[in-house]
Amino acid sequence: MHKEVLLAHTLKSKGTSTILGGQLPFNVINNNQYIPPVAGGAHVKERDMRSDSPSLDHVVHTALSDTSKPVIVVGPAGSGKSTALQKLTLDWANGEHLHNFSHVFHFQLRELDDLNQMFSLETFLLRDHSHFSPESVSLLLEKPEKLLFIFDELDQYKHSLDPSVQTFCSDPSQMTSVSSIVASLLHGKMLKGASFLLATRHTECLKFLDGFNVGLVGFLKPQRKAYFEQFFPDPSIANRALLNMERTLSFYDFCTYPRFCWTVCCIYKSLLDAGERLPETLTQLYVSITVHLIQELSLNEARYRALVTALGLMASHCCLDPSSSCALGKMDSFVLNQFIPSKASLDSLLQVDGTPDLDGGILTFRTQLMQEFLLAVSFFLDMSLAESAKEMLEKHEDHARFLDLYMSGLSEPAQRRPLEMLLGEFNADRIMDFKCWFKSSSLETLEGCCQEKHLHCFRLLHQSQNESWMKEIITPSTRLGISYGGLGLEDSVALNYVIMHLGEVQQLNLYSARNLTEEIAEHLVPAMVQSQKIMLSSSSLSTGSVHHLASAVSRGRTKELDLSYSRLGDASCKILCTGLKNCKIQKLTLTVCRLTEACCGDLVSVLTSGTSQLHTLDLAFNEIGDQGLIHLCQGLRSPNCKLQELNLQTCNLTVGSMGALSAAMCSGQSDLRMLNLTCNMIGDSGLEQLSKALLQHPLCKLQRLTVFDSQLTGGCCAGLAELLMSKHCSLLELDLSVNELGQEGTLLLCKALSKPGCPLEKIGLTRCELTHLVFKELVLLLKSGTSRLKSLSVGLNFVGDQGTKPLWDALADPHCQLEALDVEMNNLTDASVGDLCAALSASSSLRSLDLSNNTLTDASVPALVQVMQDSPTMQEMNLRYNDFSEDVFNMLDSCDKIRY
Repeated sequence: MHKEVLLAHTLKSKGTSTILGGQLPFNVINNNQYIPPVAGGAHVKERDMRSDSPSLDHVVHTALSDTSKPVIVVGPAGSGKSTALQKLTLDWANGEHLHNFSHVFHFQLRELDDLNQMFSLETFLLRDHSHFSPESVSLLLEKPEKLLFIFDELDQYKHSLDPSVQTFCSDPSQMTSVSSIVASLLHGKMLKGASFLLATRHTECLKFLDGFNVGLVGFLKPQRKAYFEQFFPDPSIANRALLNMERTLSFYDFCTYPRFCWTVCCIYKSLLDAGERLPETLTQLYVSITVHLIQELSLNEARYRALVTALGLMASHCCLDPSSSCALGKMDSFVLNQFIPSKASLDSLLQVDGTPDLDGGILTFRTQLMQEFLLAVSFFLDMSLAESAKEMLEKHEDHARFLDLYMSGLSEPAQRRPLEMLLGEFNADRIMDFKCWFKSSSLETLEGCCQEKHLHCFRLLHQSQNESWMKEIITPSTRLGISYGGLGLEDSVALNYVIMHLGEVQQLNLYSARNLTEEIAEHLVPAMVQSQKIMLSSSSLSTGSVHHLASAVSRGRTKELDLSYSRLGDASCKILCTGLKNCKIQKLTLTVCRLTEACCGDLVSVLTSGTSQLHTLDLAFNEIGDQGLIHLCQGLRSPNCKLQELNLQTCNLTVGSMGALSAAMCSGQSDLRMLNLTCNMIGDSGLEQLSKALLQHPLCKLQRLTVFDSQLTGGCCAGLAELLMSKHCSLLELDLSVNELGQEGTLLLCKALSKPGCPLEKIGLTRCELTHLVFKELVLLLKSGTSRLKSLSVGLNFVGDQGTKPLWDALADPHCQLEALDVEMNNLTDASVGDLCAALSASSSLRSLDLSNNTLTDASVPALVQVMQDSPTMQEMNLRYNDFSEDVFNMLDSCDKIRY
């Protein structure tokens, strides 16, 4: 008997469906239109959900069988809570689920607020369930583990659940208040062992309940697809409508709400039936909704305008009021009574709760979105308001999420035209006021570096859909190069809109995009196509996003792609390489991307494709290994390979791959100009293989070789010296730093460098165990007139003032061509400053000097500052990490050439 009564009660109509209010639960269920919404964690977003995320029904069924705590479904208005609870109730009544419960009781908590008389739990149940006898109620309460109580609309329940202010009751037969019964049940003081299921929006009272919370997300893409196909009988129309919504609105969180899907479908149907275009922005959608709703009132233009102005006044009140509502008795203060004489005529836009007479009840807008839209419209209509656009927005800043977006959209003629046909023209002064505010604030924002402010400006521009206005605001001083990492869907759509209408941009900086999902990347593809450089350093890319990136670069203008520290991995690198085979990318940075030798075959396919333009490849800090490099060398030997720079720093290489590398560079096909082998274990024998190959093959074009910290000793220097003295040598830069070369080895190098015709212009010998004798040989070399050296690094060799002194003599010599000198951490003291300053005064070539990490003191500062101010050639002196006190900081600041 109870199941039949419950079925009849639940399926009974209570009101009518409205565009903004949504489809009534009983209609959804009766018409077999129920689609289970998706559940997730607290505050979960759609982008964090998987396509196979569990339905709310499944999670609730599982929770009710696994926990003794109240199960609390938490979700925003319109997310499908009430419909889901009614469906669960009906499924139980039909014998489909929850077989462990003998009785289910379903209550709307809002309807209990006005029950002021005293009840016992038994009489309270008999009040709504007269089919029970008092005796049968007493019997069923004796087995609480068989009972399920469902309470909906907890957020609208006006009584407190705070245990410190509630009086609890444990006896089901004791007379008490309804609020005491509800609190006693939910806190487990009465009917221990019974199960409870609640539904609520986010509300403060949740902190008083020890429950199992279930976050309600609503409809993800699969559910939205099913919903649209159910709403529109014609599959082609359903698909067209769905694609439009996904493209123009899916980045808003409320698109997951079933109620919003109902609203969109209803308004799309009216537009399609009238042969009109579907909206492109949120503003256009609400223009269409508002026109549709107020046309039903059949007023003239003046009355329409006055009505919307009055609704705007009420909207401002509701935005600023903590309860987002107002009493019906205040309607005359908004001049609404003249338009809406009865409660029935309020239903399309407004909702009345409580008693329907004008002195009681609460009046609210059916949705926050509509409330803010009418507030924005009224700003452009009501000239009685003294507020400027800036004052209006500041006043509602913390209460209206979409107000400035709506105002931006409505300031454009094409978007507001349907409203103006009903309401008359918007006030031109108000429009100009908003545009002046927006332009001035945007120019200030876009000259700064705040990512969130940039993105918000782009959202407003996207909402306006005004290309000429956007180009007026995005000026040459706009800092579009700042990082836009961490984009949401809405941000990606707005950023893409801006870039697409600007045309080609120099740089799309997505640095540290921690969650670049497939959806976000898909929205950004057109922007990527237009970008000369794409920065995705320190980003986290999903597999789907890499597919879109590969597609974008394969048909775009991108010449530089930075994926360093992105944890790309071999599998995603393989996907990326499908786009790299035929693109304009010239520089690819894959530093610290968790790559192994497995990726090298895919990279070879790019290098040998014949269409790749790649000339710089950075693979530093990846576990490529010898086998990976040997494979990669197949690409270097290809006549199609255009690679000129290759960074293999810290790639776990040994002597085992140096033969293949030498052969590739000397094959006559390789264009390699720069090679970085820093921090690999190639040793003397590995470098010897490279040196011999380069010496014996004049076809090698290598100009820059870095073997920093590569386990070298003086034993490698003979081969290097022979190479440097060869007429075929093309090396211009050689970095041997942090290797134990010692005196004997470096003297051999000095001899080679002094030979006329040696092309080397830059050499790094930092921390190579150089001695005083080596420094003297370097000085002879610099003064010889035959050396081409322009840059010399000899720091961390600790030779002190006396060891370094010959260098100052060399700088003063007119034959010395040195432009950059690094003597960091060589134990220099103030005693060297006199000779140093004399050398700088006499030098006609030196531009840069690094004196960092020595023991210079305040006493040396006046002379150093003076010589830097007087020198016409010196451009920079690095004095960082010396023994200076704060007393000389002002003096150092007086010379902008000094870094300290």
